[in-house]
Amino acid sequence: MHSLFQKADLLSREVIAGAIEVHRGKGPGLIESIYERCIMRELELRNLDATNQKEIKVEYKGLVFDEPLRFDVLVEDCLLVELKAVRELLPIHKAQLLRYMKLLDVPIGLLINFNQIKLVDDVKRLIPPGANQ
Repeated sequence: MHSLFQKADLLSREVIAGAIEVHRGKGPGLIESIYERCIMRELELRNLDATNQKEIKVEYKGLVFDEPLRFDVLVEDCLLVELKAVRELLPIHKAQLLRYMKLLDVPIGLLINFNQIKLVDDVKRLIPPGANQ
């Protein structure tokens, strides 16, 4: 089991509640960057540490370099949240979230599509193999 799984599991509930609050206030139909700023504020009001950029070490065939990784929201360094405002979530959206989760070594990711009448209809929780065992 990933050492941060239980913490991320508890945080995921709080983040989903925060996303629902943002969705209630703003509704569907806006661009992703607006939802991102609103969710960052909502998490701040809930006293949760969140960021949307982190420098990571990348290695490729002997080349090692630091690169700033731009993602939507990383909560408490253990839960990655990818925000969308699209008609429907596609497999590439899940693939992107899983790739970022691997790079950041986080056990749980949330994929949240704000372009829905009822937000909970398009919230996906992703757990890489072995993270919860």
